[in-house]
Amino acid sequence: MAIHKVGVVGCGLMGSGIAQVCAMAGFTTVVREVNQDLVDKGLKGIEKNLGRLVEKGTITEAAKNEIRGRLKGTTTLEDLKDCDLIVEAIIEQLPAKRELFAALDGLCPAATIFASNTSSLTITEIATATKRPQRFVGLHFFNPVPVMKLVEVVKTIATDPAVYEEMVAFGAKLGKTPVRANDSTGFIVNRLLVPYLLDAIRALEEGVGSIEDIDNSMKLGCGHPMGPLTLLDFVGLDTTYYIANIMFDEFRERRFAPPPLLKRMVLAGWNGRKAGRGFYNYADPQKPTPMKI
Repeated sequence: MAIHKVGVVGCGLMGSGIAQVCAMAGFTTVVREVNQDLVDKGLKGIEKNLGRLVEKGTITEAAKNEIRGRLKGTTTLEDLKDCDLIVEAIIEQLPAKRELFAALDGLCPAATIFASNTSSLTITEIATATKRPQRFVGLHFFNPVPVMKLVEVVKTIATDPAVYEEMVAFGAKLGKTPVRANDSTGFIVNRLLVPYLLDAIRALEEGVGSIEDIDNSMKLGCGHPMGPLTLLDFVGLDTTYYIANIMFDEFRERRFAPPPLLKRMVLAGWNGRKAGRGFYNYADPQKPTPMKI
């Protein structure tokens, strides 16, 4: 089945990025949010991103207008019923995702493929809310979606192999490098990344090194573009805490258990860059300074 029209549910940071890359790849794209203000905010962000690409000479003004013409915003779920593929990028909560897909299952023809951008929940558990588990996959993009080249394409034991191959090909058409992953909590990236980030927090808790020394060690010693504590601030400490709890519930291994310091920081609202403070203070975003923890 060829993909011509793509629906995206959620026009926040991830959803708007997914909608943008779909439209840029030539797909007619409909992105849905729960109210018009959120639709407008998401589309404005896309237009700003496209404007930057014009300024850099990456695309022309005419190409920008063509991309924008392929993109439509809506608050009505019914506007997605004729899509060949629907990608969900809403809140990372299982009941909300299951409720959404159950509704879409009743709206869309049997041929429509469903995909979730979840980073931590199992695709199988989401798919059981529908009558089409064989046409259900994970498409896990990375932030910022227009820039990051990776997409994890996740199959369950019920996914039709032909559907899976179509989604791998779709990822490539978006200009991404698709990696094949099985439906195991955290998939590939978070399965490896989350324990590393949590260990960095434990190292800080145990006095192995300071915030700056831990970050510099991994940047200069391992060639990482940013240290683990800086990365935690970028991702969001609340997001990491939530994902870690899901992974610990699944595997019951200490390496996935959130350290006490992470819990305390989240409870205090120190969620990282977006909150103005985390492991670093972002009073001056250009020159963040280590917090005293």
